[in-house]
Amino acid sequence: MTHQNTDIIRIFNETFFDQYQTRLELGGDEPIYLPADEQHDYHRIIFARGYYASALHEIAHWLVAGPERRLLEDFGYWYEPDGRTAEVQAQFENVEVRPQAYEWIIAVSAGFPFNVSCDNLNGDFEPDRLAFMQRVHREVMSILDTGLPPRVAQLSAALRAFYQTPPVSAELFTVK
Repeated sequence: MTHQNTDIIRIFNETFFDQYQTRLELGGDEPIYLPADEQHDYHRIIFARGYYASALHEIAHWLVAGPERRLLEDFGYWYEPDGRTAEVQAQFENVEVRPQAYEWIIAVSAGFPFNVSCDNLNGDFEPDRLAFMQRVHREVMSILDTGLPPRVAQLSAALRAFYQTPPVSAELFTVK
């Protein structure tokens, strides 16, 4: 199965633009979320370098953000660039568990492989990728137990319809 940027852009925009005035757009080197402004009367999720995985990751952050956060550039989130200390990396992973759980759910819905992103290639230490993956997995299981939030469910359904994938279930999520 091939995953084209044009497909995820169309699926996202058809699913959410009318209700949320938000578009997914292909960007350059760095992803960013930009709320509507004087030049654009709609919000934009701009994903990096044409990577399908980047689109899913940025969408997941949008899915986590509530209405107030969706009015702020990059949802008003704190971000410490690559090269984090162990303490700052732990803070980063704490805020990334939920978005990466949503990302995993929509990746499975699209039949696309998921890998956690520790996003600290130049740090002082090697993050424990497996431990982080296990935390994200536990979050996915919790979300599946309580039911997908409405926007996650909407996107999951749209992706599953397009890619002809089965409904999400706990058996589809394994830690490797």
